[in-house]
Amino acid sequence: MTVVRVLIVDDHPVVRSGLAGLLAPEEDITVVGEAGDGREALALAEELAPDVVLMDLRMPVLDGAGATGELARRLPEARVLVLTTYDTDADIVRAVEAGATGYLLKDTPRDQLVQAVRQAARGETVLAPPVAARLLRRVRNRDSELTPRELEVLAHVAKGLSNAEIGTALFVGEATVKTHLLHVFAKLGVGDRTAAVTVGIERGLLPAPSR
Repeated sequence: MTVVRVLIVDDHPVVRSGLAGLLAPEEDITVVGEAGDGREALALAEELAPDVVLMDLRMPVLDGAGATGELARRLPEARVLVLTTYDTDADIVRAVEAGATGYLLKDTPRDQLVQAVRQAARGETVLAPPVAARLLRRVRNRDSELTPRELEVLAHVAKGLSNAEIGTALFVGEATVKTHLLHVFAKLGVGDRTAAVTVGIERGLLPAPSR
């Protein structure tokens, strides 16, 4: 059994303890460390090599978006899952552009949080429904149709490829794939890969699976 190594980053000790307690019962997830700001998170991540970093956004010294960008450069194999109380457009865009794999709110139910950690460890993009809705509104202001490249990405998702594998297939970086996926999620009004494929089939964007 592969165990997902998690680093929790939040400037409130009670929140860190609470998150560690939520994840503790899971046999395939272990919390390897906690940090109170972005700079401490970078140092611990380089020492502990976590698979997933649960990252708050508003912190002293170095905020979550800044730390996420640095992690993307220093430890691209570590997936950053933002967990915050903030869902403004500016916060979402900053985190996504910095390289976050997912964006959840702190009122996310425990089972969804646990599942999101597993998804992030696999390199999958996951968005809280309110976040997906905000991105949808932003994208709809421009164009609600999937671009040819977004359709390509969705087709590869339907084949079960990871973000890294899609990047290799399309000769683009994994960060570019994440951006395309976020646009796909927003335009389809979904929050994860499975739902994107389901809606893509329903709308005729993907072929129906053969029986």
